[in-house]
Amino acid sequence: MQPRRKGVLLAGGAGTRLHPMTLAACKQLLPVYDKPLVYYPLSLLMLAGIQDVLVITTPDDAPAFRRLLGDGGRWGMRLSYAVQPKPEGIAQALVIGERFLDGAPSCLVLGDNILYGQGLRPRLEEVSAGSQGAVFGYPVRDPERYGVAVFDDYGQLIDILEKPAQAPSRFAIVGLYFYGPEAPQVAAGLRPGPRGELEITDLNRALLREGKLRLVRLGRGDAWLDCGTPDSLLEAAGFVATLEKRQGFKVACLEEIALRQGWIDAAALREQAWPLRHSDYGAYLMRLAEDAGA
Repeated sequence: MQPRRKGVLLAGGAGTRLHPMTLAACKQLLPVYDKPLVYYPLSLLMLAGIQDVLVITTPDDAPAFRRLLGDGGRWGMRLSYAVQPKPEGIAQALVIGERFLDGAPSCLVLGDNILYGQGLRPRLEEVSAGSQGAVFGYPVRDPERYGVAVFDDYGQLIDILEKPAQAPSRFAIVGLYFYGPEAPQVAAGLRPGPRGELEITDLNRALLREGKLRLVRLGRGDAWLDCGTPDSLLEAAGFVATLEKRQGFKVACLEEIALRQGWIDAAALREQAWPLRHSDYGAYLMRLAEDAGA
């Protein structure tokens, strides 16, 4: 029987495009409306049913992440930590996490990615439960800024190009990757690219050639936000604020997801909500706990 899938959350990097903000705090700890940015990618792992997660940070930022997230127990999770001494590529996260994964399939998520959409949870659960690896393609107006999907005449993924001058499609590859147990060894065998890094596109192409990767298309009704610049951070905050104010629901509320997943009960939710009750976030948790019978 295959081990349960584990998560790897990469929250490293220098955040140079966000200086001087990231001189004081790393990008993934900056607020996106009412919660830290790192809550959003962590929520994706939770929606996929993944409870065992390795958080990879820079050496300087590791204590702050531990203070914020702890061991994950309050959400019914198990959080471990590792450091990436310097940014040497996204694929390096799997090399760093090989011992943690210990032969289990993985889901790697980038700490500055927000993904939202109706029906996202069942899609993530379906991909997570499958034996084949998967990446997500999202249509954008400027695909040349990203890794871009290449399709054959039948619409099947046949290649991925990194920031091509002329994009072969509009589908950019999202920073959320589901892999089989072989991924860390494949990543370790990669040669550094022109930037001196282990490129995630090279890993994806290697797995695709072996028939171990497929593409899941996202589109209308889905939103993918890559929060790497001041403008994109502001846009993400506005997007989340609009949704929450109009609908009355929180986006990426980790306590709520844990409750819906059955990882915590209403009493535990109320206990967590009480110290936060004077904030809008805490008041929302209190209402959830009351509705759940606490």
